[in-house]
Parts: sequence; structure tokens; C-alpha cells
Amino acid sequence: MAVLPGMKKAGYGRIINIISTSVKMPIPNLGVSNTIRAATAGWAKTLSMEVAAEGITVNNILPGFIKTARLQSLLETNAAALQISPETLAEKMQKEIPARRFGETCEIAALAAFLASPAASYINGTSIPVDGGKTGAF
Repeated sequence: MAVLPGMKKAGYGRIINIISTSVKMPIPNLGVSNTIRAATAGWAKTLSMEVAAEGITVNNILPGFIKTARLQSLLETNAAALQISPETLAEKMQKEIPARRFGETCEIAALAAFLASPAASYINGTSIPVDGGKTGAF
């Protein structure tokens, strides 16, 4: 990995992967995506053990349903297939999230900023869902 020599020289580094909650709970009908994301999480765990002693941490952020253009596109496409409005589908989906809402991009950014900080120096090799409590695995 190209960034490791500089991080090792500095004695400090943070690698943060933004993956998906599918790492903990596969999403139906996304076999290839689920597989690739799980492989990324496995690679990150392996790397985290190899570089931790050099002050480098490797962690994964696992977004759930976050208000983005991609989520809006999925709502529109899936709602059309179900012959309902995107708003109706969004309400239905939000009822399945314990927080009863979609996440904000700033919530992903806040976790990334924390993981990148010195305060997170002992958090390493983990995958953290940011999903309002929806992921069924722990």
C-alpha cells in the first residue's frame, strides 16, 4: 500500500475504509457487492494487526441508509417498481430502523474525524456501523 512507508516513518497513520453494513449483515440480491465488501473488511483486519505497533490504525465505517443522492436514486427506482411514491417507501424503510430516520452525511464524517484523531489511537481493526441501530449483528 503506497501510504504505508510515510506512515511508518512518521510513526502515525490512519486508514479508514467506508464500506457498508453488508459486512455484518449481507444485503439480499447483492452477492458480488457483499463479497467484495467483506473481503475489504478482512484485508483491513489483517493489515490492522500488521501495522498497529507502528502507530497506524486501520478501521472501517459501515454506513447504513444515509441521505445521499444514491439513496434518493434507490428510493425512486424501487418505489417505481413497487408503484408507490418515494416518500412512502422512505417512511416504510425508516420504520425498520430503530432510530426511525435516515442518517446524515455529517454523522459519517464525525466518526471518520474521530477515528483519524489521536484520541482514537487504541481503536484498531474494527468495523463500526453508522446505521441508527438497524444492523442485526453485533
